[in-house]
Amino acid sequence: MKNGTSSSDFILLGLLVNPRSTGIVFAVIFAIFVVAVTANLVMIFLIQVDSRLHTPMYFLLSQLSIMDTLFICTTVPKLLVDMVSKEKTISFAACGIQIFLYLTMTGSEFFLLGLMAYDRYVAVCNPLRYPALMNRKVCLLLAAGAWFGGSLDGFLLTPITMNVPYCGSRSIDHFFCEIPAVLRLACADTSLYETLMYICCVLMLLIPISIISTSYSLILLTVHRMHSAEGRKKAFATCSSHLTVVSIFYGAAFYTYVLPQAFHTPEQDKVVSAFYTIVTPMLNPLIYGLRNKAVMGAFKKILAQCLSARKVSTSDG
Repeated sequence: MKNGTSSSDFILLGLLVNPRSTGIVFAVIFAIFVVAVTANLVMIFLIQVDSRLHTPMYFLLSQLSIMDTLFICTTVPKLLVDMVSKEKTISFAACGIQIFLYLTMTGSEFFLLGLMAYDRYVAVCNPLRYPALMNRKVCLLLAAGAWFGGSLDGFLLTPITMNVPYCGSRSIDHFFCEIPAVLRLACADTSLYETLMYICCVLMLLIPISIISTSYSLILLTVHRMHSAEGRKKAFATCSSHLTVVSIFYGAAFYTYVLPQAFHTPEQDKVVSAFYTIVTPMLNPLIYGLRNKAVMGAFKKILAQCLSARKVSTSDG
């Protein structure tokens, strides 16, 4: 192959935007990427440095921010490079790594969002036992379980995908190596594997969705029995951010992996994938941060300290 490109390399066709709009689309995606990475890193930093945020809910939220940072870094840098480069190839190994990281982050986030619902259930329904039921050891085990569950998905599906024989066209009609798009290039019958993947994805959605549904059903019953209007308001405020994030993330995942392929088109797949791989990692810290008084309070406190230190250094100079 020319230009040092291996015959095993894939070609990513990208978002297929109008060439005249490439500059604008690049600027928008780059801005979202910068905001997403910055917002998530700020969230992680605030949770680490502010003692008021050293609670189970914020520990799990810091794990979500780590996942979102790795998630967006798995696909967007390559997309941005391809948008300004004539060479849009990705090596076979790099494609496998991208699939593994993407599956791991997606799976881990599935499980973590379910565990965050359980945390809200304990906080609202068993507030007196909350410190004992959600102690540091339990939080670490829950986080480790989420990461393990996600990596299990990656270790299971990535080797199978990369061992499918690919022949003929090497052009992936997508902006990253997403399994359904890659499998369209297979020159063997993949129906059995697609059925296995479908079952795996349904289970990975079903387990956390069951936890979320049960947790919020019990939360609603508890809130309904509350006599205090302030208590109800606080409970709804605590859960609304999480429900917003769950609706966005699970809705996109359901479309991609559960809805039969007959209802898919490459264009629709790219739009949905762009939403939850590019936009969602930016929305999560903004939803949890801007709507959370404790997080905003910690941010203002750190900002005030930085401005105060700057004034002192300026006056000393």
